[in-house]
Amino acid sequence: MAIKEKAPAAALAAPAAPSNRLAAARRRLGWTGMACVGVVGAVVLAAVVGQFLAPYDPTVGSVTQRHLGSSAEHLLGTDQAGRDIFSRLLAGARTSLLGPLIVVGATAVAGSALALTAVWFGGKVDAFLGRVLDVLFAFPSLLLAILAVAIFGPGLVTASIALAIAYIPYSARVIRSVALRERSLPYVKAAELQGINGFTITVRHILPNVWTQILTGSTINFGYAIVDLAALSFLGLGIQPPEADWGLMISNGQESLQQGFPEQSLYAGLCIVVTVAAMAYIGERLGGRAAAGRSKS
Repeated sequence: MAIKEKAPAAALAAPAAPSNRLAAARRRLGWTGMACVGVVGAVVLAAVVGQFLAPYDPTVGSVTQRHLGSSAEHLLGTDQAGRDIFSRLLAGARTSLLGPLIVVGATAVAGSALALTAVWFGGKVDAFLGRVLDVLFAFPSLLLAILAVAIFGPGLVTASIALAIAYIPYSARVIRSVALRERSLPYVKAAELQGINGFTITVRHILPNVWTQILTGSTINFGYAIVDLAALSFLGLGIQPPEADWGLMISNGQESLQQGFPEQSLYAGLCIVVTVAAMAYIGERLGGRAAAGRSKS
């Protein structure tokens, strides 16, 4: 009787009201988590409309405006080429978030597909996919990205795709462990006995039950991707000058830093640290509360 009741409940459960979902999210994140959400939201807003709010062209400088301090005209001063640092930070937010978004999106889709395929078919399919993931585990993410850039040339898309391939094994392994537990639950067996095909069961029942883990992993991977792509830009393998990017700004500010003008590297580094810390905290809270909820159930 318990098995017969669980399958319809999973299929026919009414979606929660938006107000209830918002309240649940606030309880899960807490006030600190909501503040982190605000920080991430501000960065996303800067990435979307920053180019329209920038007071100056982020790629055009002036020799006579080099290394100016903070003022009403230049809020954060200028860099070694006379470019407005505040404008470059706003423009850099777009490229600094676009790359990680590509990485996280590709990782979530490919990792989930591989994990769910391995869990549903099991046996030789699971073993084969496990060996493929083991091979990918052997390549450090940055090393794989550097290799791809060396072959295909520097650029945001090349580095992002290479990092996504390197991140897939980590996401797939975690999602597989959660989906494996769902695969063994009675409601899946009940759905099979009703003649529902495996694809429908996986998409309509198993996937929604592992969605929290996918979201949590994507949030954490987003922070890692920001750091890795900033490191590639710092090495000159990502975004190329004169485009604005936070990692590239840190690299460009090295000489100015030695001359006593740390503003460019300092502000760009702070943007990376604050954004990554906010994303990591959100991911930690989502993952911790989700695990607590599963242990209670």
